[in-house]
Amino acid sequence: MKGKLEISERQKLIEEGKNLKEGLATLEEDLVKLTDELQLEAQCIPNLTHPLVPIGGEDSSTVRKMAGTPRDFGFPVKDHLQLGKELDLFDFDAAAEVSGSKFYYLKNEAVMLEMALVNWTLSEVMKKGFTPLTTPELVRSSVVEKCGFQPRGDNTQVYSIEGSDQCLIGTAEIPVGGIHMDTILAETQLPLKYVAYSHCFRTEAGAAGTATRGLYRVHQFTKVEMFVLCRPEESDSYHEELIKIEEDLFSALGLHYKTLDMASGDLGAPAYRKFDVEAWMPGLGRYGEISSASNCIDYQSRRLGIRYRPSEPTPAPPKKGKGSLAPTQFVHTLNATACAVPRMIVCLLENYQQEDGSVIIPGPLRAFMGGLELITPKST
Repeated sequence: MKGKLEISERQKLIEEGKNLKEGLATLEEDLVKLTDELQLEAQCIPNLTHPLVPIGGEDSSTVRKMAGTPRDFGFPVKDHLQLGKELDLFDFDAAAEVSGSKFYYLKNEAVMLEMALVNWTLSEVMKKGFTPLTTPELVRSSVVEKCGFQPRGDNTQVYSIEGSDQCLIGTAEIPVGGIHMDTILAETQLPLKYVAYSHCFRTEAGAAGTATRGLYRVHQFTKVEMFVLCRPEESDSYHEELIKIEEDLFSALGLHYKTLDMASGDLGAPAYRKFDVEAWMPGLGRYGEISSASNCIDYQSRRLGIRYRPSEPTPAPPKKGKGSLAPTQFVHTLNATACAVPRMIVCLLENYQQEDGSVIIPGPLRAFMGGLELITPKST
């Protein structure tokens, strides 16, 4: 076009340029569509599985540890719903009118018990070198996806905000995982250990039945979550550290529980290996999950773009202009529930109930409840 051309030849080239531009725009639209489709397909691929993980469905999970023994009550046991009603600790009926089913008001000593559980848990975990956090409770849907959760679909557990790209968090794992998104960390910064306090929101799609009544399965709850970013060779040992912290917390509260090495069919997409803790809930007459600890290796860090640069340069001669910096590697991420408040309240009310209808406050929590030792029925 820059040279001397006949008018007819120039016009021909102009038309060809227009056609190329239109064709390119179409190709770019197709590329965006195909990239989105490819991303959706890729998100269906779960993490790898640790070689020691039992293969099969939930029933194939194996018991790693059994702690304590079920209490022998010697009187008819009440469930947490009956105890809560008699002790005036929560109100499901008013919450159902205000917000819908599976919501609740905590009242009186139950409020103090929630605060005590959160503060005691935070103080204990901080002793292990964890940095405390509060987190945003609205996050971009892209961050939810990068952490391995599906923000949309028929059975999604995620509440999405209409007219925006934001979601309510189902766990603090999501905003904590996003703190170092698209970052290259120095090896000397690792491990990064966080303990985060947040509210969590879950649709609980498909959950129904007496086994999920009361506080056991709700749409909104308070949780204290641990999160670790570490070097790949250290993630197995930090997984053991996280489950040990959980077990120590629950033993300190005098709970009877078992720790399970979860089978492959019950890991969920992000987990490479997952340990669940199930505590005995006498009012429900069964064990109920109160905690889990997952090693996600580099599944989340690849999506979130969290890398670190090893301190030691590689022995191979550096490429021209590259210096002697070691190539970056993806960190490993782990998460573990230190305290899911509603289920802990279920455990404490049902396990510490007395024949006269009162409930004993476990020793470690009393200092966080103003010295209160007993929840007693209200005088009318």
